[in-house]
Amino acid sequence: MPNHVSSEKRVRQDKKRQQYNRYYKVMAKRAMKDVASSTVFADAETKLRLAFRILDRIADRGIVHKNYSANHKAKLTKHVNSLKIA
Repeated sequence: MPNHVSSEKRVRQDKKRQQYNRYYKVMAKRAMKDVASSTVFADAETKLRLAFRILDRIADRGIVHKNYSANHKAKLTKHVNSLKIA
């Protein structure tokens, strides 16, 4: 248990921040899973735009690294483009 008032406050803030970050990470993972599981190009394209917005948002806010966002966006785009060809 913290000994200082500021340390106690920091613990409280960390708990709130952890819940906030977890919420957005789960949202992003669900969006990515929706894109990866879609088999129709038109449906996948709309889901891809939503996933891009979420990934950009969490990267800008510092929840995940920008390279994490970029790598997953590239992977999802490759999947959607493969649906376009097929």
